[in-house]
Amino acid sequence: MHRTSGKPRVVVTGLGALTNLGNDVPSTWAAMREGRSGIATIVGEEFNRYAGSWTCTIAGQVRNWDPGANGAVDPREARRLDRVTVLGLGAAHEAVRSSGIDFAKVDAERAGVVIGTGIGGIRTIEEQLDVLRDRGPDRISPFTVPRLMVNATAGNISIRYGLKGPSSAHATACASSGHAIGEAMDVIQRGWADVVITGGTEAAVTPLCIGAFMTMKAMSSRNDEPTKASRPFDRDRDGFVMAEGACILVLESEQHAKARGATILAEILGVGNTCDAGHITAPDPNGGGAARSMRMALREAGLNPEQIGYVNAHGTSTPLGDKAEVAAALAVFGDHARKSAGGTLLMSSTKSVHGHTLGASGAVESIACVHAVRDGIIPPTINLDNPDEGFDVDLVPHHARERRIRYAMNNTFGFGGHNVTLIFGRYDG
Repeated sequence: MHRTSGKPRVVVTGLGALTNLGNDVPSTWAAMREGRSGIATIVGEEFNRYAGSWTCTIAGQVRNWDPGANGAVDPREARRLDRVTVLGLGAAHEAVRSSGIDFAKVDAERAGVVIGTGIGGIRTIEEQLDVLRDRGPDRISPFTVPRLMVNATAGNISIRYGLKGPSSAHATACASSGHAIGEAMDVIQRGWADVVITGGTEAAVTPLCIGAFMTMKAMSSRNDEPTKASRPFDRDRDGFVMAEGACILVLESEQHAKARGATILAEILGVGNTCDAGHITAPDPNGGGAARSMRMALREAGLNPEQIGYVNAHGTSTPLGDKAEVAAALAVFGDHARKSAGGTLLMSSTKSVHGHTLGASGAVESIACVHAVRDGIIPPTINLDNPDEGFDVDLVPHHARERRIRYAMNNTFGFGGHNVTLIFGRYDG
């Protein structure tokens, strides 16, 4: 039994997603599993202003989604919100429906919301700066502040469902939704809530964000082959590919979920949370902070490294980040991870398929972990034609692998040196 056996067990009862792979969880998971990339040339009139100046013209965008479909977001409400919140509300709508929960029958003071986003309402900031420059301060939208706030999505979800328990937002760069999910688990185990809506959202495919990461030389410039641009662990990787999207999970105490007859998708057993404290953008080259995060999650879950069957890697397709993460995995898992020693651990990066959703990454990639333990299918790392030297781990190149596993680990690391690890387990009652 895991270490948290003295606390309420925390289970996943709902999932919702909006990604470049699909406008719901089933289509997103199908593309992850089948290795179908959602990366394409950026669509958006706002990028035409500086046509010819972009060294990166590709990203993963949510396409062909009607916010008003199925009652997800009222179109009039959507016009008053930043895209980051609209995506978050859309994913929450699916998650709540899939969970089967009726919040009218839940104690509102024992239901909370914890959401992560790395950048928040950046689209609003860019648009209103144009208004300020071109038309003057008196023409700035009165909705600017409530649209751009990092906590706007958490607040709007709380309002949508009337949830009056703990509500907060996390902004720790690419680790944001990992932190949010970990905090949601903790809120339930503290006894502050029975159910928490959690996850992450990001809508940073904007000129300022693309330009800023572009000038840092952090992004891939493989513009002529968008679907091959994100190539984690491959020696020819040249940077990450930006993506937008949202994923929301409904977490409940096991007791609450069982009392209402919920279908339990998986259990969340452990969380790790550390900081490199070394450099504001570069990871610890030896993966020290990442390794400590993984070990912390294993201790909390009461598991040995050998019990982990799959690691969903942060795997951004950057030269430094991928190298540090492999070093961390080898340090934590030892021969269980080493192919040369007959290790059986599988590790892949679904960012090869959907790109990097920044603060939403931990949540989006939780889809892969939940389905890996439920379905016995490990999603692949596509575009992994030539693994970098020393990457002595089975990185599941090109094609999914059938493997019945019990526990999966999810890593998310962010600028600032933040490291978060989540461990999901198959729920057998």
